[in-house]
Amino acid sequence: MKRSAILELLAQVERGDLTPDDAVERLATLPFEDLGHTRIDHHRSLRVGLPEVIYARGKSSEQTAAIFARLVSSGVDVLATHVNEATAKLVLAAHPQAVYHQVPQVLAFRQSPSTETNGHIAVVCAGTSDLPVAEEAAISAETFGGRVTRLYDVGVAGLHRLLAVNSALREAHVVVVCAGMEGALPSVVGGLVGVPVIAVPTSVGYGASYGGTTALLGMLNSCSPNVTVVNIDNGFGAAYVATLIARASARRA
Repeated sequence: MKRSAILELLAQVERGDLTPDDAVERLATLPFEDLGHTRIDHHRSLRVGLPEVIYARGKSSEQTAAIFARLVSSGVDVLATHVNEATAKLVLAAHPQAVYHQVPQVLAFRQSPSTETNGHIAVVCAGTSDLPVAEEAAISAETFGGRVTRLYDVGVAGLHRLLAVNSALREAHVVVVCAGMEGALPSVVGGLVGVPVIAVPTSVGYGASYGGTTALLGMLNSCSPNVTVVNIDNGFGAAYVATLIARASARRA
């Protein structure tokens, strides 16, 4: 449940449009709701400003659909990551307004007003092979109300491609950079912009990339002090932190 929803609920009680008992009934699922297999943290939006997100891998289609439905009913923006097609089909049957993004396997349902924004985030990726992770980041940020600029296939093997989008980079409140192989791109971006850079190592590369570990270690050892790093392939985690940074920056502006 969002802060605005609780304020509206209290206003309805004050106006006499809603009885106190009815209001208590609606608030009964705070701070969490126990579905048996899952305890949904409805209080998270009130604490940190962003709702709980569903990690669908390892959950059954029915479990994911049940969690999705309860989050939708609470009025928050709903995001599920690592959603396979069978699960997406089940959820979409009940919530046709939701959108399934097949490449990053993300299912999103935005309920906030379109005028509500959380700052400007640039999502950058080194190559087309990094697109699933970059799109997970971009769609997650958009679902959370961020304005997202996508700058794709601008890796260091052709540095002129990155320099060509330098002005767009510098307009963002925060930059998310997804790269595999040796993971050099975030350091270069960090040297071009005066905002936080969130590096996302991807599991893209040949044998010695070790499933993204080489990129992860390279990014952790970045010489650009404005670069911080999330886990391998964690586009969602990068988007979450980027949204918090961008939102704070936009409010100060």
